[in-house]
Amino acid sequence: MSSSLLPVVAVVLVSGLGVQLLAHRLKLPSVVFYLVIGVVLGPELLGLVTLDTFGNGLEIIVGLSVAIIVFEGAFALRIDRIRRASTVSLRLVTVSAVVMFVGTTLAVRLLEGATWEIALLIGALLVATGPTVITPILTVVRVRDHVATALETEGIVNDVTAAIVAVVVFETLLLDDLGVPATFLSFLQRFGTGVAAGVLGAGVIYLLLNSELVPERDVQASQFLVLAAAVGSFAAAEVVAAEAGIAAAATSGILLGNADIDNREEIERFAENTTLIVLSFVFISLAALIDVEAILGLGVGAIGLVLVVMLVLRPLGAFIATVGVERFTRPERLFIAAVGPRGIIPASVATLFAIELELAGNVAAGQLLVGTVFAVIFATVAVEAGLARQIGEYLGVSPMRTIIIGGGRIGQALATRLENRGEFVVLVEIDEDVVERARAEGYTVREGDGSEAEALRKAGIEDAKRFVTTTADDDINLLACQLAITKFDVESAYSRVNQPENVDAFESIGVKAIDATTATTVAIDDEIERPALTHWMNELGDDHDVQEVEVTSERLAGKSIRDLNAEIPDGTFVAVVSRDGENHVPTADSVLEYGDHVTFIGDADAVKQAMSRFHPHD
Repeated sequence: MSSSLLPVVAVVLVSGLGVQLLAHRLKLPSVVFYLVIGVVLGPELLGLVTLDTFGNGLEIIVGLSVAIIVFEGAFALRIDRIRRASTVSLRLVTVSAVVMFVGTTLAVRLLEGATWEIALLIGALLVATGPTVITPILTVVRVRDHVATALETEGIVNDVTAAIVAVVVFETLLLDDLGVPATFLSFLQRFGTGVAAGVLGAGVIYLLLNSELVPERDVQASQFLVLAAAVGSFAAAEVVAAEAGIAAAATSGILLGNADIDNREEIERFAENTTLIVLSFVFISLAALIDVEAILGLGVGAIGLVLVVMLVLRPLGAFIATVGVERFTRPERLFIAAVGPRGIIPASVATLFAIELELAGNVAAGQLLVGTVFAVIFATVAVEAGLARQIGEYLGVSPMRTIIIGGGRIGQALATRLENRGEFVVLVEIDEDVVERARAEGYTVREGDGSEAEALRKAGIEDAKRFVTTTADDDINLLACQLAITKFDVESAYSRVNQPENVDAFESIGVKAIDATTATTVAIDDEIERPALTHWMNELGDDHDVQEVEVTSERLAGKSIRDLNAEIPDGTFVAVVSRDGENHVPTADSVLEYGDHVTFIGDADAVKQAMSRFHPHD
């Protein structure tokens, strides 16, 4: 058995790691490739991985893998991040989850003719999205922190509740028919058991991490102890009640992730790498068990269910979650509505339940269960995960990423102005106290040294188009700018220069230098000579704006300002036209050419409309 199992495990692991490289290169979520590889290795094609491959150990392997994956996702969730998307996150795991549960149950009952028990079971399973599918998507689609947090929180919490609800429905309604009251009590018991085990496990590990048994810089001991929290709390909860282990892993992950522990960065990196290996192995293994014949045998009913889940229930749940929350823009609401693929929890639990049903002689119910669940998984992963980057680009949910080194008053003030114009700003700050204060104010902050490549990489500089340094140390600013330009090829870099004699050093490497002394002098002069305009400029981002945009509309190029009057919204006007490096104030007869840079001044909404007309995205 062991000799025949070894090559199978090796092929699955190597395939999974290879997929990671391919997905990174193509900028596609890795989960899409896991699904394809699994089907290829499964009985439908090569037959290398079958239901009998892992024997009775399948449930244990899947359970431990899911525990590690859920723990890692929960460990990365910070309470301060959750607060910034608290309303939407809460709605996604409550009202929206109920909408998905009830809607899917009704759809399964009406479209596939399933019994109420099977319909409820499928409805519970298909509530779960999960970090297994959400995390790969967020690595290729860079969204604002509050959007990412809402999706991550939904995935982790709904994974826990969906798994427990499914087990409770299966045992109390489908197997024993104990009724609704017993079902509700069983859910509370399992959830409470999981939370208690998670608290206990996190508490024990926290005490060990802060004891003399673990030296402060013993990174390896810290990493393995934290991993022990995931496995230990999961196992302890599972001994008491089935599927309570997922709640335990999530609870211990959130508690330790928000605790004051040493070697946090190294622990996070270790957890991420472990999760990548486990995720590739378990997802490919489960995907190999997809019964294509069972899915095809469901006919139009399964197609109808998929359409209801993707086009009705998910958008409805997203609307309920985000309505009235101004922080979430319309494109971000649409992105949440369009991206909700199902992952490992429904796949693993459905597979195990189908085996039990078939052993009990209810083969038809087992095939309906696993066929329906995998049909939705296959469709949502292929479309919502596979096209996530294209959906994000079409909706424009990945705004220009600006990295600002320095989270002090200047960095925060600049971040506020840029964010008010819809840009995605990440502050990088080395001082822990400054980091905490900035996060409390709602800024996206990464703790680290802005003059080090690893800190910049964690801030997402590979996706940044603009880089700004605002610290009081010119040496740090110059080093950080040089790193951003030479190593990461950032399009444009700006820096605060504290000593005027250092301006030439910055400009020599292509940095637009802002001399603090000169800037202060000009600001005071403006306040004396033109106070009204100065005050108006200081309030940019409230209800008025100044923006420069390149003319890329073929329809508008070649026309005069007079001819374009109807295209320029009321409340704004063209203040400056730039061409070949020369700036001039246009007259009514000035003709705009393709590639000119036009500066609009006026009301914020009018300026935004003008920009979209003169520089259309498509």
